[in-house]
Amino acid sequence: MTPKERVNAVLNFEKADRVPVIIGVSNATGIKMKAYQNLKKYLGICSKDQYLYNWPELGTALPDEEMMIHLNSDVRGVWDRFPQAVYQRNKSRPTHSDYIDDWGSGAKEISPGDWFPAVHPLKNATTVEEIENYPNWPDMNDPFRVAHVKEAASNIQANTEFAVMATPWLLFPFERGFAMQGMENFLTNLAIYPDFAKALLKKHLELCKTLMGHFLDELGDLVDIIKIGDDLGIEKGLMISPAMYRDMLKPIHAEFVSFIKSKTKAKVFFHSDGDIFDLIEDFIEIGVDILNPIQTSAGRMSDLSALKEKYGGRIVFCGGIDTKKILPSGTPEEVRKEVKRVSQILGEGGGYMLASVHTIMNDVPPENILAMVQAVED
Repeated sequence: MTPKERVNAVLNFEKADRVPVIIGVSNATGIKMKAYQNLKKYLGICSKDQYLYNWPELGTALPDEEMMIHLNSDVRGVWDRFPQAVYQRNKSRPTHSDYIDDWGSGAKEISPGDWFPAVHPLKNATTVEEIENYPNWPDMNDPFRVAHVKEAASNIQANTEFAVMATPWLLFPFERGFAMQGMENFLTNLAIYPDFAKALLKKHLELCKTLMGHFLDELGDLVDIIKIGDDLGIEKGLMISPAMYRDMLKPIHAEFVSFIKSKTKAKVFFHSDGDIFDLIEDFIEIGVDILNPIQTSAGRMSDLSALKEKYGGRIVFCGGIDTKKILPSGTPEEVRKEVKRVSQILGEGGGYMLASVHTIMNDVPPENILAMVQAVED
């Protein structure tokens, strides 16, 4: 099979010649820069370091084509861009000063080269008026954001045999709440000021829909997978109760997925870390096609047989290769055994795409990265 045929077979719950590999095309399926540099050195690849979204503070590498071949990746990515003013402002700002994005939120350098989201412009807001009066909501109609998208997707389709996975940089409504207010404040406001929290989520949704609309208009039929997501879980459960999710956030997610599906036939890829077992039925109900990252270190997400038995054939699984212990600390042989284990359970009869549990972090040795992506050939 070609990579595109392989991906589309699995997306339709059909057997492919091997498990597809999803890597290098989003921050949720990427490689941090230090790990990427170590891998280049190991393979003897001499190329310029580039960052996903041209965003060094994010810290995620943008692999070149030579590396993507080594990684066995069956997809190639298409992304949007920040407005030019954002790139210019952050390129010219004082060294080590805060990084500020197009929403007015941002990150602080906590150690040389390591950045943490700590700039929250609506940190103390609790009223709808403060949302309405916030002066720095992003311009999602800036044509620079998507001017390159059609050409990029067309080049992949015309000149390669890879599937297209498109990933506009959007913190979706729940995570954007953390960015704008800080995690503790926003979670508190969901409970104490629900009208405010709902208004903030709705504002985020409308801005995300505007950008996604322009993005999908440029893509047309040149796309196989659209990546979205909201981190809802931790290792021992959910950040909010299922009841709160269904009241506060599920309608937001449902509207966003419905909007995407009204404009494209591409499959919707939803990323959420943690033990989200209690919400998978909800995701299926609102139209999610692919669930990522299947965090096997988190609660009931470790029970792959139960996941497959209950949801196999109704949602495609993507991920499952542990980044907590196996990839950073295991041997290459242990990595290969884990790939085989996960693939045999989740991939039985189709419906599984291999990826690490979130981004491959800097502590993962190159031998283990290669063991993961090459094991599918076995």
